Amino acid sequence: MLFPVRGMHALPFKASSTDESLFEDLAAMHAERLGVRADPMAGQLSDTFLITKDEENATLLCVVLKSPGDGDLPPRSPKEFDISPRAFAPVGEAIATWVEFGRWVFAFYRNGKLLYSQATSSSGPAPDAGCLREIQLALGQLSIQGLQLKPEVVYVWSPEGDAGSAGSLERGLGLAARVMPRPEPQLPDPRSKLLPADVRAARRAQVARQQKIAAIAAVVVAYLGVAGYFGYGVWRDKQSIKQAKATAAEILSDADNAQMEQHKLEWEELQPVVNNNRAPVEIMSRVAKAIPPNSGLRLKTAEINIGEIKLVGEAPQAAPVQTFSRNLEKSAGLAEYKWDAPPPQNDAKGWNFVFTGSLPK
Repeated sequence: MLFPVRGMHALPFKASSTDESLFEDLAAMHAERLGVRADPMAGQLSDTFLITKDEENATLLCVVLKSPGDGDLPPRSPKEFDISPRAFAPVGEAIATWVEFGRWVFAFYRNGKLLYSQATSSSGPAPDAGCLREIQLALGQLSIQGLQLKPEVVYVWSPEGDAGSAGSLERGLGLAARVMPRPEPQLPDPRSKLLPADVRAARRAQVARQQKIAAIAAVVVAYLGVAGYFGYGVWRDKQSIKQAKATAAEILSDADNAQMEQHKLEWEELQPVVNNNRAPVEIMSRVAKAIPPNSGLRLKTAEINIGEIKLVGEAPQAAPVQTFSRNLEKSAGLAEYKWDAPPPQNDAKGWNFVFTGSLPK
């Protein structure tokens, strides 16, 4: 969608910096100085375009859209927004004038880039003296700002095409006037960042709706996949267990079952010997690693039995005892024990504690 000339402000200026990261701020200050301010609640209504740049200065065009009213925007959200004068790119320095909504408008171009644009009050079949006067005033204003334009030609894009007339412009401006149909608009380059608020809200709502639908679909697919996977796994495990029980029932007698239970009990008794995690030396090593370093905490007694650990010790302060208790519960080798760690008791020598850890039965 191309906004008409009457729906925007064109504010060209010369910036004393070539740092493109500052262009937006410089343009905003220039617009504020001229009393033009974009409605912050109406979306992205301003943009800045680079016209020319040399070693020390840059010529910029700040465009500020007027807040769109009811019916100014189409019901369907366009993909892009821009202004109508940027859709044309005459060669060199030129003036172009054409009719929009029954009124003549004009634009100044430098090297094919829009420098300034304005709507006039003229509505005749050809540009009249009023249109000429507003063009001359605009040229004079730009000259005062240091943006002097030396147009080589004035294009009159007449509604009547080649049969139209340049009116007051050819003699009044002293330039060759070329009367012709208005050229077909082209997508401007670079693209603008203009985006009115209701369109921006509609795009956000559409994106959010699409993301929500995609997320729900992904969750449903994932849920069905997980449910199917686990359902198949449960069925497969049940079948394996059922088959294993049937096979065991065929090959084991009652005496064999009793002998196997006895073997399990004896093997459990041998855990401190055959299982490194139950070995007393390994358990003491893990207990020692749980003692807070440089805390003064020491063990007076450590009793390690099958499935049970009893630790008796002392510390100069209560805090290391509490830290020691937490370390025992978090230790990779001792976390399987259920620890009974009552608060330490204070006496003349410090803080005494008795911790007991037992394996769940």
